[in-house]
Amino acid sequence: MKRKEILFAALQNKEVERIPWVPFVGCHAAKLMNVSTEDYFKSADLIVNGVKLAYEKYRPDGLPVLFDLQVEAEALGCQLKYSPTNPPSVASHPLAENPDLSGLRALTESDGRLPIVLEAIKRIKQALGEDLGIYGLITGPYTLALHLRGTEIFFDQIDNPQYVQDLMRFCTKVAKTVVAMYIEAGVDIVAVVDPMTSQISPENFEEFVLPFVTEIFNFIREKERFSSFFVCGNAKNNVENMCKSGPDNISIDENIPLGFVKEVCQRYGISFGGNIKLTVSMLFGTPADNMVDAMNCMHIGGNKGFILAPGCDMPFATPEENVEAIAALVHGDVTEISGEKSSLDLDIEVPDYENLDYVHIDIITLDSQACAPCQYMVEAVARNSGEFGEKVAWQEHKIKEKEAVALMQKLGVSSIPTTVIDGEVKFISLIPDETQVKAAIRKALEKKGL
Repeated sequence: MKRKEILFAALQNKEVERIPWVPFVGCHAAKLMNVSTEDYFKSADLIVNGVKLAYEKYRPDGLPVLFDLQVEAEALGCQLKYSPTNPPSVASHPLAENPDLSGLRALTESDGRLPIVLEAIKRIKQALGEDLGIYGLITGPYTLALHLRGTEIFFDQIDNPQYVQDLMRFCTKVAKTVVAMYIEAGVDIVAVVDPMTSQISPENFEEFVLPFVTEIFNFIREKERFSSFFVCGNAKNNVENMCKSGPDNISIDENIPLGFVKEVCQRYGISFGGNIKLTVSMLFGTPADNMVDAMNCMHIGGNKGFILAPGCDMPFATPEENVEAIAALVHGDVTEISGEKSSLDLDIEVPDYENLDYVHIDIITLDSQACAPCQYMVEAVARNSGEFGEKVAWQEHKIKEKEAVALMQKLGVSSIPTTVIDGEVKFISLIPDETQVKAAIRKALEKKGL
């Protein structure tokens, strides 16, 4: 069987002769090409050659053309901040100051970087489409709505739910427009990547997300393509609602136990994918660590409806030998795992929070420049702690750095993003609003008599 045929069978929740493998190579492809991510994300030539190189090195059954959740936002007027080793992040929200939706317009193929992405899809399809399942990633409507409106959307959900419904309707229209463009260009699987849905309750998901993503997945099905609902963060409480929206596949990261996702998805006859650890295994581990992690995932996932994949976009600096080791395991080139295993037992100092003469806030993230929930968690703390002056200090700890992983373990943090105030875990995979942040800070200040 061709590689993509194995992938397609798994997407249809069928038993397969070999578990398919989809390394989500996004910004990591820029490293393979020895260029900055900014140059990479702005060049169809670099994107095409990066995907080709990942195909040759990692022997995947499917690959994304681009892993960038800011393409639509940029085309709709959001300013982006580019980084040499991360995807761009949203730096401005057009609806933050003026919430009027009448100024929003439909997208066309000539807007923003869409011409670059569409050209890359067509060329990758022509070069690799016979053997490779090609993923087109679109920004989910809730994440796009938050890019446009900013964190004010959390207040809107309480004060003006009809406004949120109207904004979601617009973002759904945008999503369907981009889906149609990507399918016409040649993608086989459309992944609706909506990480911010991990930050809301099941009730809010049902009201503000479920009807809209259901419409998108129905549209993809009408176009006779496969679909995947991709979410990162601790979305455990929303997995069942994700299934109810009707995708062919649900893809998750290490914040959700793979066995739990398997049980829920299989009840709905939906395939599932994940959840090789992005940092502990892929970025910091050895080839042996990665084979052990992948083998554990494969053991849990089984040969029916499971796709082995990293939990999200692979970090830029992921060692190539780690990914090649997983590929070797998938293709049966190794029969037993050998080699050195890593240790992250770093000797780090945790602040003596009780005796500090200020309140110290630790924000544990993947990387606020690369992860939308992480970005908005950091923004919520930064924006709402300023009025307390020198009485409050905050720091982001990116688990792309070993020291941050060690701190995460010492603080007892199990999900990202998480906010810890004076050593006490406060906000877990849930973006706090202004009232919540300030109330938590005031309580910590009062406890210290400040």
